[in-house]
Amino acid sequence: MNFHTIATLAFVIPNVYLFLRIGRLFINKGYRFQYAMIYLLLVAIYPFVSFFSVGKSGFVYDILSWTAGYYLPFYLYMFLSVLLFDLLLLVNWLTKIVPWDKMKSTRFKVSCMLVFVLVSSLTVFAGAINFNTIRISEYRIEVPKKLSDIDHLKIAFASDFHLKQQSDVQFVVRFVAKVNAVRPDLMIFGGDIVEGRGDGGKMDRIAKMLSGIQTKYGVFAVLGNHESYGVQAKGHFFDKAGMQPLCDSVAVIGHSFNLAGRYDNRYYERKATVDLLKSINNSLPVILIDHRPTEIEENSKTMADVQFSGHTHNGQLFPLNLILERIYRLSWGYEKIGHTHFFVSSGIMLWGPPVRTTGKSEIMVVDVDFK
Repeated sequence: MNFHTIATLAFVIPNVYLFLRIGRLFINKGYRFQYAMIYLLLVAIYPFVSFFSVGKSGFVYDILSWTAGYYLPFYLYMFLSVLLFDLLLLVNWLTKIVPWDKMKSTRFKVSCMLVFVLVSSLTVFAGAINFNTIRISEYRIEVPKKLSDIDHLKIAFASDFHLKQQSDVQFVVRFVAKVNAVRPDLMIFGGDIVEGRGDGGKMDRIAKMLSGIQTKYGVFAVLGNHESYGVQAKGHFFDKAGMQPLCDSVAVIGHSFNLAGRYDNRYYERKATVDLLKSINNSLPVILIDHRPTEIEENSKTMADVQFSGHTHNGQLFPLNLILERIYRLSWGYEKIGHTHFFVSSGIMLWGPPVRTTGKSEIMVVDVDFK
């Protein structure tokens, strides 16, 4: 079953359930036709924006896109609220705590519906604030110095920007200011940085802003799965933004450390990590960038001292993070496995709804002591 089939089912099934249950529980029979029309109209906004207004601009399209962005998380939490309510109904059917006549009253129905709408709206509102708040996650680790000529390296790491024409320029301005404020020696981007062609208009402005990141050793990046959907494998946006892409390649930074970057696993001919690192001089520490944290245990057996990944968004919306925790050994945060330090970012921006109810919009700052 491919991603688009799963995404379609994940959209349709909860909406069918929510439509039927709200209609049965809270809508009087005389108003069910009007209810059905309004509900179907709202449901149609997201697929319309996704399939028919891609790349288009204008007031109407912007409003529809904005509505669709908040529609999905709102209905997710409406679905969870009604599902929880149905479970409570089952418990009440067994225990008879609330009389059935009271539950059938109009006042009870209206009160429950208002609670569902209020809880879902507040959750989305809080998630939007959480998304727009950039946070710094700080870590400190020790790595064998070997023959490196430095004792310390401060790394700033960000992943999953998903930049496009509709992206908020001021968010990028705040991001660059945050990065420069921590004075990193090295800036790493972990893939899924740009959507589509990544050129023209606002994207050129965003690239220029990102080129203002100041570091000692440079700004490096890998390609994510979303770059493979567009034309970014050619690296046009990266060049404008002052980023050096590492595509199954290694950069030797002076006599200080090795920096290796892998293709995303959508590139079927990408090298295995052990093959990529085979030519590396092991007399220097090795930092690896791998967009997806899917091969953590395998990579822990290589000469990589540190690995940075993204892709997961830490689920973005609760309870999806609980599912990802079952899929990945490390879906977000930090873990040391063997001699290798692994970092997985929850992302700096998002793909899809501008709402984050799990995780944070983060810049990871890692102080590495070479000893």
